[in-house]
Amino acid sequence: MSATLPYTKATLDNGLDVIVHEEHACPVVAVNLWYHVGSKNERPGRTGFAHLFEHLMFEGSEHHDSGYFRPLEEAGGALNGSTNADRTNYWATVPREAVERALWLESDRMGYLLPALSADKLATQRDVVLNERRQNYENRPYGLAMMVLAAAHFPSPHPYHWPTIGMPADLHAVQLDDVREFFAAYYHPGNASLAIAGDIDTDEALALAARYFAEIPAGPPPPPVAVPTASSGASASLPLSLCLEDRVELARVYLTWRTTALFEAGDAELDVLADLLAGGLSSRLHRALVRDRRLATDVSAWQDSREIAGLFAISATVAPTARAADVEAVVEDALARLAFEGPSGDELARVLRSAESAAAALLQRVGGFGGRSDQLNRYNVYAGTPGYLAGDLARYRRVDGNGVRAAAARLAAERRVALSIVPLGSTGAALPGAVPADVS
Repeated sequence: MSATLPYTKATLDNGLDVIVHEEHACPVVAVNLWYHVGSKNERPGRTGFAHLFEHLMFEGSEHHDSGYFRPLEEAGGALNGSTNADRTNYWATVPREAVERALWLESDRMGYLLPALSADKLATQRDVVLNERRQNYENRPYGLAMMVLAAAHFPSPHPYHWPTIGMPADLHAVQLDDVREFFAAYYHPGNASLAIAGDIDTDEALALAARYFAEIPAGPPPPPVAVPTASSGASASLPLSLCLEDRVELARVYLTWRTTALFEAGDAELDVLADLLAGGLSSRLHRALVRDRRLATDVSAWQDSREIAGLFAISATVAPTARAADVEAVVEDALARLAFEGPSGDELARVLRSAESAAAALLQRVGGFGGRSDQLNRYNVYAGTPGYLAGDLARYRRVDGNGVRAAAARLAAERRVALSIVPLGSTGAALPGAVPADVS
């Protein structure tokens, strides 16, 4: 695939980065805005604010004190937003003639949200978020797994300790002045990146961005994120095995390691290792656990790369006639083999093809999650340049057998946290030695 994504970048006097990508194949334009704020910018006792604002930003601003979906959907557009630990994004893909409407709405909530922010809106969206937490975490099978594992790997007050959706007590306690202060600190042009992609001329797009956003004050530099130094005590190096009872039919085992941050040395190798282990029906763990020995009904592996640190995870649902310890042994053997002998050339080629195919699929569209506009903002915010696509793909093309061996060996040497999620009343189905997990 082509490793170039043409763009023009300009920065307004108020600090807003504006990125334009022309693509005239379809008469649509994507408006994509990233704020460099996520749950890591919160603090203990004040969690869930970034995700709460993802909701509040759709509820109206001073000059459009109504919902944001209707005016864009009426114009034939689609829109959404999301929040994670490191960023918040909003996107709208609209017909060519509706691009000014999308830009005006986006600029109004950036510059004029607070005059329309009321106690009633806050209370309503807080209830929505609390219900979302119940649906997506507390009442979903295995839904608390990553919450428990993140808390174990990143002890408080590390900014990855709490979930993006926030802690219920913090959400109940939040006051209007708290969220006003949070908005003023992070939701301004100096902490944002705007991508406009699709059927629009570059000069026109830059002029429209200036028309709608230039008057908004830059805002103060965001406060730095406080990251505690890693503990050097014995407890930080010992493996930890946890158990959580849940309303599930089958036990599931998670084996996890704290790893390197996004784009840092070793990050790409861990991505490749995850694909080798569980990426598809021909992967090592799928063959060993699901197809051949039938110890698990499914298996997956992934490297969750974030700005400060990453988390490598292997998950397998234990088959009804198998034991969690048997699954663990197969995973450990697969890692040990890769650490000793590395992957074959055919395996590496398959993984590279998979990575390039996934990237190409995302770039087929200009808007939406992962589309061209989203990728330009992602690289601009995380790598400092919208044009990092070529560098990103080059990381994977440089991965060789020695790099994969080193990645697998590093996992064997690093502290591991295991989590067994088991049916209610079935703690005996957990890994041996597992202790009850603390769920907040």
